[in-house]
Amino acid sequence: MGKTLIQQARGKGGPRYRAPSFNYAGRIKFNTPNNQLQKGTITDIISCPGHNAPLIQIEYEKGETIFISAPEEVKVGDQVTSGQGGEVKTGNILTLKEIPEGIPIFNVESQPGDGGKLCRSPGTCARIVAKAENHIIIKLPSKKEKSLNINCRAVVGMIAAGGIKEKPFLKAGRKHHAMKARNRLYPRTTACAMNAVDHPFGNKRSSRKAHQIATTHDAPPGRKVGKISPRRTGRKK
Repeated sequence: MGKTLIQQARGKGGPRYRAPSFNYAGRIKFNTPNNQLQKGTITDIISCPGHNAPLIQIEYEKGETIFISAPEEVKVGDQVTSGQGGEVKTGNILTLKEIPEGIPIFNVESQPGDGGKLCRSPGTCARIVAKAENHIIIKLPSKKEKSLNINCRAVVGMIAAGGIKEKPFLKAGRKHHAMKARNRLYPRTTACAMNAVDHPFGNKRSSRKAHQIATTHDAPPGRKVGKISPRRTGRKK
């Protein structure tokens, strides 16, 4: 008799797979888009369990408060700006068309107004490599280049806490609580080491290490594992 797979159990709303977002300081996002230059002040630097990098709290003159990842070399009391005509300075929020090539940026919007989706890990930054009339090409930390709208916004600087992943956990308990705070599945068991009722890759006692199966995008959660709609399979010749 089969039983519910992990892929099917996640998203059901149970406490095992629910992130404790009530403990988070807030969501990382930009202020409301405005053509005018808005001035703000960094009022606090916060350690949030839902983010690896520290967060800074920015209060603008009009009363709006936001949280963004803390860049390096900022402190409480620093003045930052958002909007057109701002200075290219660490912590300022500018559109990509106003940022020169080669300047480190992070929390880059993929679409204008989405609040920032790209380059949000600690110690990372992206850079503008080319500008065109209608689009701008940036290089991500993965060395991949992406074309974006010229009106997408980003924060100038590099995210702090770059060495946080170099510190060892030392104990399994610390790893467990770190993963649980972010709704990550831990520990992960190899699919081919499971029984047949637990995973589509589950097998006999001697597991097959190269059990690769192609599946479609519209497959159900219990079947959607492995190579999802691959362009090609097999060894390259």
